[in-house]
Amino acid sequence: MLSLQEMSDRFELQDLTNRYCHLLDQGLFEELRQVFTDDACIDYTAMGGIKGNPDDVVSFLKQVMPRFANYQHMITNQQFDIDDDKAAGRIMCLNPMEPVSTSQDSSLFFLGFWYVDEYVRTDHGWRISSRVEEKSYQFNR
Repeated sequence: MLSLQEMSDRFELQDLTNRYCHLLDQGLFEELRQVFTDDACIDYTAMGGIKGNPDDVVSFLKQVMPRFANYQHMITNQQFDIDDDKAAGRIMCLNPMEPVSTSQDSSLFFLGFWYVDEYVRTDHGWRISSRVEEKSYQFNR
């Protein structure tokens, strides 16, 4: 049976990962810094992105995401392994993306991957200290 602290930690980690997706999908890239530690290592290279710290990633997203008319990061199967003030996570993500297009064919494509994360509890709550995308598939790209 989970303790109240374990249940709280799981809900807080779910809120954190959901917040990441919300901020990303709303184009609130600057606010993404709130979900990461200052020294976080973020690796999007498996799906064609960059590897860097939160500042690098925010700059990258501001440059790249306007190329897409629509996108959604839908996460599920959130698994967390919590050990006191540290945790590891593996989260499935489905990400349909529609490029900005001048033709009638929007060439919608789908990305399927996992976020493989490490988290730390800080004075401001749980934060992502490492995030690596692990590719599952790409469809129509």
